[in-house]
Amino acid sequence: MKIIDSHQHFWQINRGDYTWLTPELSAIYQDFLPTDLSPQLEQAGVCKTVLVQAAASVAETDFMLSLADQHDFIQGVVGWVDMQSEDAVKQIERLSQHAKFKGIRPMLQDIADVDWILQDQLAPVFDALLKHKLRFDALVLPKHLANIKTLIERYPTLPMVIDHAAKPDIANNEIARWQQSMTEIANFKHVYCKLSGLVTEAGDSPSAAKLQPYVNALVNLFGAERLIWGSDWPVVQLANTSYQEWLTMAKSLLVKLTPEQQQQIFADNAEKFYQL
Repeated sequence: MKIIDSHQHFWQINRGDYTWLTPELSAIYQDFLPTDLSPQLEQAGVCKTVLVQAAASVAETDFMLSLADQHDFIQGVVGWVDMQSEDAVKQIERLSQHAKFKGIRPMLQDIADVDWILQDQLAPVFDALLKHKLRFDALVLPKHLANIKTLIERYPTLPMVIDHAAKPDIANNEIARWQQSMTEIANFKHVYCKLSGLVTEAGDSPSAAKLQPYVNALVNLFGAERLIWGSDWPVVQLANTSYQEWLTMAKSLLVKLTPEQQQQIFADNAEKFYQL
């Protein structure tokens, strides 16, 4: 089976723009670069990846694009721009000149104001994304989903994907409200969802059994046509889970699907959504 990783990160701590990355996160408080991931991709049979921002800086986006220039397996880059800045539209225009630049991801989960994304002043940025045929990765928590629904209604042709299934509180078995909110998102048939980041929401002992109800819900809501597998490497290591272990678990969680459906989730949908 062909496998594409729709969601992985690299970082170099001495760059200084990863404000969230502290020594307390000991499992991932070190540099992670293409030479660290490449052998794991080979072992796992992953042919290409989408590299996603981990810092709120345009400089990091340029850094990621430079890595993509050097490593063929990086087929797409989802970056960051300061959506409130006067030059945000110009930055998007500049970045869009790079063939591997696929879209932006504001770090909404870290912004205190849940209504931030609905500000009128951000409209030119969304218009620029549409103009340059770019995508929007929604890094959100369940509390943001009502506003994401409003955003989808406001920009009905903007390609959007919900990162990490909006990070349900799996550790505390909270599923009902999350599922209801995700149902409203899934009703928009152009919106995708990433099957990623779940093990890090599952508490001290993440297991397939603990994740299965959430994965079943996602399959029922989005179908195999709109789910996209991603590793969330190296953040996945916070759950004491390796790249290969999460991939193996994800395959087991989807084992009841047909081979064709599994192929959609593990490769085809990433290619389609990000135009890899």
